[in-house]
Amino acid sequence: MTGDRLTEEIRARGHENVTAEHASTFEFTTDGWLTPAGDCILAVDADRTPRDFAPEFKNACRDPAATITATIVVETSEGTHEEAIVGRGDPDLTLLDDRSMVGRTSDYTDDERTILVEADKAAADLDRDLVAALAEGGDATLRLTVER
Repeated sequence: MTGDRLTEEIRARGHENVTAEHASTFEFTTDGWLTPAGDCILAVDADRTPRDFAPEFKNACRDPAATITATIVVETSEGTHEEAIVGRGDPDLTLLDDRSMVGRTSDYTDDERTILVEADKAAADLDRDLVAALAEGGDATLRLTVER
């Protein structure tokens, strides 16, 4: 089946320790804190995890021909910042984690946290104004859209 487009939305917030320096991943987590070592984590206090995603969405993400777009929107008092990261699905995506979600530039699917593979960007590639807005604690939305 082609032409399917499904979306999941996660709300979170930035944190003062967001550095977005990781060269191969980006992450949103339900944890309420972030240490400086978490250089791939973009936002904390996520209100949903892969475990919460609809079964149809999860199934669509397991199609290796599926395109998965992760759009990050950060709202601050100074304005809105938005950036899209594009990757693909994989049959090994379980999408069962109840704590965090990770996008990867590689095709590695390690565990239940991976939400997309072969991303065209990682945390280190993101616009620095968006990263600064996250470091200021801006409200963040992660919109995951899968098309197949």
